[in-house]
Amino acid sequence: MVPVIVWMNESEVFVLAFALGIVAGLRALTAPAVVSWAARLGWLDLRHTWLAFLGYAVTPYVFTAFAIFELVMDKLPKTPSRKMPMAFASRLVLGAFSGAALCMAAQHSPAAGAVFGGFGAVAGTLGGYEARTRLVKGLRAPDFAIALLEDIITVGAGLFIVSRFSHGAPPL
Repeated sequence: MVPVIVWMNESEVFVLAFALGIVAGLRALTAPAVVSWAARLGWLDLRHTWLAFLGYAVTPYVFTAFAIFELVMDKLPKTPSRKMPMAFASRLVLGAFSGAALCMAAQHSPAAGAVFGGFGAVAGTLGGYEARTRLVKGLRAPDFAIALLEDIITVGAGLFIVSRFSHGAPPL
């Protein structure tokens, strides 16, 4: 028998999908990395879905390696803006993907989760860009320092969001 998350209503799940989309907008690969860890730890029950691979033993490590690579690349001076079409699109897709996974695990509409995750990714991409550039200018701080702060907030928020599901399924 698959456990059902009965303590979380549809609105709450959609808010979390939007919030996870914001995480993807800030750092595209952090969202699927935390979702994969949540699935592996049994917080998200994706075992009998097409997203079951997210809970496989190796998947969280692969996503984490890509996420760490992204965190490093973000600090390099030649890294293009997150608002460039390819970067923006990847954040949108990964935010939608991660939002769909949350909703699927909570037995709510994955399509709605994808929409909320996608909208969150747009908000995170544009809002994160504005916040970072304004903080650098307003505080006269180096971009690197503000980028590190953004990393800490992003990873912490992602982990907080998926931890709301910690009463989910046993690990694979």
